[in-house]
Amino acid sequence: MTGMLASVSRLDEALRILNFEVDIIDLKQPSQGALGALDTMTVARIVKAINGQCPISATVGDLPMIPEVIVSAVMDMAATGVDYIKIGFFPGGDWQGTLDALAPLAQAGLALIGVLFADNEPELHTVAAFKKAGFKGVMLDTMDKSSGSLPHVLPDDAIVEFVSKCNELNLLCGLAGSLRAVDIPNLLRRKPDYLGFRGALCRRHDRTSHLDDDAILAVKKAFLQG
Repeated sequence: MTGMLASVSRLDEALRILNFEVDIIDLKQPSQGALGALDTMTVARIVKAINGQCPISATVGDLPMIPEVIVSAVMDMAATGVDYIKIGFFPGGDWQGTLDALAPLAQAGLALIGVLFADNEPELHTVAAFKKAGFKGVMLDTMDKSSGSLPHVLPDDAIVEFVSKCNELNLLCGLAGSLRAVDIPNLLRRKPDYLGFRGALCRRHDRTSHLDDDAILAVKKAFLQG
């Protein structure tokens, strides 16, 4: 069954979304980019407050693909006690060097999630490289949140191929990127492990705004009806 990942940026939002029985609480700062990071002190406070009631993921920020930069950010975030650490693989830089540098951390038990960006025309065969490096899973997201939701950016057959490849490699599979309630039924049929949301849960569908109970309920309803 596909789970719901809800992105929040503050402690009060994390406690609020917990009441809606989401499957993963994702910590990030939307005002700082596609995968903007919260400071580690805030993340640690949220982890302590949630106290194991729901799995927690956190992003390390919109960082360049420089191995030592990524490794440092991942280690800092790991110290907060989050369950999953999301790492965006942005255009340019040293992807393979970054994967090689992260492999020992994955082997040591950190649950790493690689994030590919649909609007960067990702080569989906690279999913195998994440498996080889010991990653726990891979997500598809979008960098430009004004370009539309994931299904508008990436053809359906590419989404199907991505999910199939993740399943073949026994990797957790997530789909995100300005997803709306209307996108949910078709994406559920693709059977990813998670669908991720931020803007759809907020007032006026503005990802930098506050959570809105009615918007959250609309997404939950779409899951139930899907």
